[in-house]
Amino acid sequence: MSPHSLPAPTPPHLLLVEDDDAIADALRLHLEQAGYRLHREADGRLAMAAIDRQRWDLVLLDLMLPGADGWDVCRHLRARHPEVPVIMLSARSAEAHRVLGLELGADDYLAKPFSMLELVARVRALLRRVEQLRSAPAPAGELRFGDFRLDTVRRELRRAGEAVPLTLREFDLLHFLVRHPGQAFSRAELLQRVWGAGFDGYEHTVNSHINRLRQKIEADPREPRRIVTIWGVGYRFEGAAA
Repeated sequence: MSPHSLPAPTPPHLLLVEDDDAIADALRLHLEQAGYRLHREADGRLAMAAIDRQRWDLVLLDLMLPGADGWDVCRHLRARHPEVPVIMLSARSAEAHRVLGLELGADDYLAKPFSMLELVARVRALLRRVEQLRSAPAPAGELRFGDFRLDTVRRELRRAGEAVPLTLREFDLLHFLVRHPGQAFSRAELLQRVWGAGFDGYEHTVNSHINRLRQKIEADPREPRRIVTIWGVGYRFEGAAA
């Protein structure tokens, strides 16, 4: 087959969960113009059914929904597809709601009203990160700490043979910390090193991801012994990785 006859790449397929018709129509216009396919659900329960039917490349998720709210939809998605990027959309701009969204596993959060161009840029940045991970040469082997095995090829965390689900950013953050045992990093440094220079986020993003990792790898998340807090500095991973 000649290069000219190769099929065109399939554009990313996004799931939009939004009950406001005007916002959904505007998002569809801008995202389809940017080259994405979009499927919309206006009800939380229907969104969970759509998540069960297939794996989406990215989910745009409103919080205030009929049927089931965005928190429930996010939990449902993370239980089934922890690696799928999620951007939460909400009229609730209070920091507590932003933090809760990040704690539940959102990769990004935009408060309404937001710029459509900014949203498209954030979608593009998240999907670019996923593509970079797929195309980058995988480091050989695995990293071990305690009874955990961090598989750097399959991008999986396992404990005693059982998979421990991690989101895209959770894996990146844990991988970075395990590779640098005994070194303290500030939140700003972790944002730079893990999320990248182009990430338009804020430092509580790091706190939220650290909290979720502690729930998954610490015997007692309230008294962490692996990812420890260095007061006035940031965080440090304790224990050499094999």
